[in-house]
Amino acid sequence: MDLRSMTANAAGSNASNSEVLKRLDQFAYWMDDCIRIPGLDVRVGLDPILGLVPGWGDAAGAIISCYVPYQAYRAGAPISLIFTMLSIIVVEAVVGTVPVVGDLVDAVIKSNKMNVRMMREELGV
Repeated sequence: MDLRSMTANAAGSNASNSEVLKRLDQFAYWMDDCIRIPGLDVRVGLDPILGLVPGWGDAAGAIISCYVPYQAYRAGAPISLIFTMLSIIVVEAVVGTVPVVGDLVDAVIKSNKMNVRMMREELGV
C-alpha cells in the first residue's frame, strides 16, 4: 500500500467517523434531551421515560444505549474506552431500578451524551 492510498483511507475514515458522530449526536439527543419539561428548564429524553416502565424499562434503555459503544467499537476505539462506556450504561441501568430516585438519576445522568463526547475526544473529530 502506497502513501497516497493510505492518505485516502485516513481521509475517508475521518469523514466516515464524522458522519458516525453526527448520527450518534442525534441518537444521544433523542435518548437524553428531546423533551423539554415546561417551567423547569430541564430536558429529558426517551431513556428516562423508558425507565418509568417497571421491570423491563431500564433494561430496554440500557440495551438501546449500547448502540454508542457498538459504533465506537466499529470506529476502532480502544477497548478501555468501550469498557468505560459500557460501565456508565450499566451503572445508570442499575441505579435506574431504584424506585423514584432511580428515575430522577436517569433524567440527570445523560449517559449517551457522555459516551458520544468521550468517543469524539478519542477520535479527535
